[in-house]
Amino acid sequence: MSHLLRTSRVFAWFFLTGLSVAVIIGSSLYLYLRPNLPPVAQLLDVKLQTPLRVYSEDNRLIAEFGEKRRAPITIEQIPTIQLQAFMAAEDARFYEHFGVDIKGLTRAAVELVTTGSIQSGGSTITMQVAKNYFLSRDRTFIRKFNEILLALQIERELNKDQILELYLNKIYLGNRAYGIAAAAQVYYDKPVAELSLAQMAMLAGLPKAPSAYNPLANPERAQIRRNWILGRMQDLGYITADARALATQEPLSASYNTRETEVDADYVAEMARAEMVRRFGENAYTDGYSVTLTVDSAQQQTATEAVRAGLEAYDRRHGFRGPIGQFDTSNLTPDELSARMRNYPQVETLVPAVVTGVDDENGQVAVHTRTLGPGLMPFDTMTWARRFRTESITGPEPEKPSDVVSRGDVVYVKIKQRPSPADAEAEAETEATDGTNASQPGSANGLRVALAQIPRVEGALISLEAKTGAIKALAGGYSFNQSKYNRATQANRQPGSTFKPFLYLSALENGRTPATIYNDAPIVFEDSELETAWRPQNSSGQFYGPTTLRKGLYRSRNLVSIRLLRDLGINTTLDYLKQLKLPTENMPNNLSLSLGSGLLTPMELARGFAVIANGGYDVQPYLINRITESDGTVIYQAPGTILCDENCEELAAQPGNGGNEPEQAPTIDGMTLPASKAPAKTDAPRIMPRLADERSIYIMHSMMKDVVRRGTGRRALALNRTDIAGKTGTTNEQKDTWFAGFNHNIATTVWVGFDQPAPLGRGEYGSSTALPIWINYMKAALKEQPAANMPRPNGIANIRINPETGERARPGEDGIFEIFKEEDAPAPLAVQSNGSNGDSGEGEDLSRQIF
Repeated sequence: MSHLLRTSRVFAWFFLTGLSVAVIIGSSLYLYLRPNLPPVAQLLDVKLQTPLRVYSEDNRLIAEFGEKRRAPITIEQIPTIQLQAFMAAEDARFYEHFGVDIKGLTRAAVELVTTGSIQSGGSTITMQVAKNYFLSRDRTFIRKFNEILLALQIERELNKDQILELYLNKIYLGNRAYGIAAAAQVYYDKPVAELSLAQMAMLAGLPKAPSAYNPLANPERAQIRRNWILGRMQDLGYITADARALATQEPLSASYNTRETEVDADYVAEMARAEMVRRFGENAYTDGYSVTLTVDSAQQQTATEAVRAGLEAYDRRHGFRGPIGQFDTSNLTPDELSARMRNYPQVETLVPAVVTGVDDENGQVAVHTRTLGPGLMPFDTMTWARRFRTESITGPEPEKPSDVVSRGDVVYVKIKQRPSPADAEAEAETEATDGTNASQPGSANGLRVALAQIPRVEGALISLEAKTGAIKALAGGYSFNQSKYNRATQANRQPGSTFKPFLYLSALENGRTPATIYNDAPIVFEDSELETAWRPQNSSGQFYGPTTLRKGLYRSRNLVSIRLLRDLGINTTLDYLKQLKLPTENMPNNLSLSLGSGLLTPMELARGFAVIANGGYDVQPYLINRITESDGTVIYQAPGTILCDENCEELAAQPGNGGNEPEQAPTIDGMTLPASKAPAKTDAPRIMPRLADERSIYIMHSMMKDVVRRGTGRRALALNRTDIAGKTGTTNEQKDTWFAGFNHNIATTVWVGFDQPAPLGRGEYGSSTALPIWINYMKAALKEQPAANMPRPNGIANIRINPETGERARPGEDGIFEIFKEEDAPAPLAVQSNGSNGDSGEGEDLSRQIF
């Protein structure tokens, strides 16, 4: 007995000694680690790494920037059964323990010994929150001890629902999905509340091993894990046996779902991204900002498609440049063909395809596309493919498919008809029974394609809300993925005749009228800086004699514009351009200015026409309408605008107004961004003063409407509207082509040309390249919109004039009605005496204008 007592005492002393040592070590570690532990209060202020999302004005997703997919969610939005699924998988005693579950740790140890693996996990949800938010992934004793200490501290300062919400928003669930809401979207394309019991259990199985139990990568293991969780939920009383049985029998339904963008607006998205990074730095990608732009999704989609269609149409007119590649298709299986085609990227709607057979007799070509497999290309989609020689010369029209392509050629095609499921099944049966493959000419699965090619020409479109400057649509080129260069904001190009309305507006502001006569006749300028004399001429090569300014504008007569600029004075005109706030740094100080030889970006030109469209008020293009944080707090709202006619400086100085000097537009990576920075008060309106006499603007509207009704813009009559005004533009050798048009509400400008200025080819003008794009866009932008004409201001007179002289028409004389500012109207007819020689006293002024 004494021996047993002595042994018990020894064991007791060993136990007490061990316990004391453990307490001392634990206390020492606590005292050592506690000062370095982060405060739990940070969890309440933590910003989950949520991507930047860009939306259209009507809340359509344009783009998402950021590495992690996450959509924060509150615990009230998560069904109770989903919470129970996660607790069954990770921490069944979550609502019972104090942050560290001794029973759970013991159970995990037993599972490890008996099965060789841990099914339920040893870390509590609280410990995982500590690890995910504060600690590294290092597998060290110090890190684990920190995890336990933090878990205890978290439990003291936060309630259980707060901890569970943090956990479900932070956990990584595979495929770049962070948090339960993002995972529901990625795997099932549903909100959390719409998931089935089986789907909830599947997601609950992911935190333990997002790759090993991933339903996409390892469906069998994922199903075993799901079913174990369902059994565990039944054991814990969360679900009934019947519910478990039904969920266990449910087939796997997970698939990879990304949140598709709803608007094709890559150039716009990049402008928004650059502006957000300018404001918030790299945090723009992780702090969950949502940016709502001014663009309308329907108008933006139409703009993108119109630019692409217009550039493709130009490219087809100038011939087929041949295949983009070639390889031997003999004896290659469909899978091998698809593998070879991965070397050729898809460009927007253009899909690469290899020619697997040419059938001249039946007029069709068999192809194998990169993504959709075999298909047929009818010859009638290839008749445009004359061989390209130069921009002005093509070969003869092809007569049969072999004139265009050969077997093994890799070309781009456009999908005309996609295969139906029935076609795919029939194709599979055919291959199974007779062994045919995609390299045989007659083999196709219902897919029909048309020959295409990537245009070398480029273009841009900008559409502005005339009275506010809001960008309603913008396309910076054919394909952003092919070229990030934003021609709408970065390309300095010669505007050509599209510049003339600003020259003519300057004339109207300086006493000239639509009836003022200038001579459309040859003129020669000697310039010591030029090797030869300058002999400007009209695009037609002809001259038409004395011409009114109205006719000179709508017929785009170059000699009239040159004489007008010489009469007004170059400095006077440049000063007026500055008054309109058009950049003059790249404007020549010579008479070539009249023909648009200066340099402007499409955005700058579009802004100038918005000033004309809105009645003569200043306007500042802007893109960002609103910025919100992840919790919905609005941190920026674009200010409104007030169009001001008088006392603008006093109005701007009033408290609460944003001034009349808009923010200097920032430049990032060579790209000028529309100003969008808020003034001191985000709700303070911007004061937009008048820049031009409203009567001069009204007359300019009338003159530019004649460009559409009677001049170079007649194709725009296809819109069947009475409120459209505009101007075509073509530079020397057709290197730049334009159309800028508007009504009183919207101003849209289109440019077409090569990135490296080069002739577009014989017969290409603004009316044939840019105007069709403009029409296709405006057809959608103005759909169901009432006519928007500028109201007629006071001080305008309608007078019947002789179109040959610009003077008032005499009784019985042929005449037309013209509009004038009252003070600039032609003098009343003088009463002629019998001896009068008819000299009105204005012959000297008339001769100055004519000669």
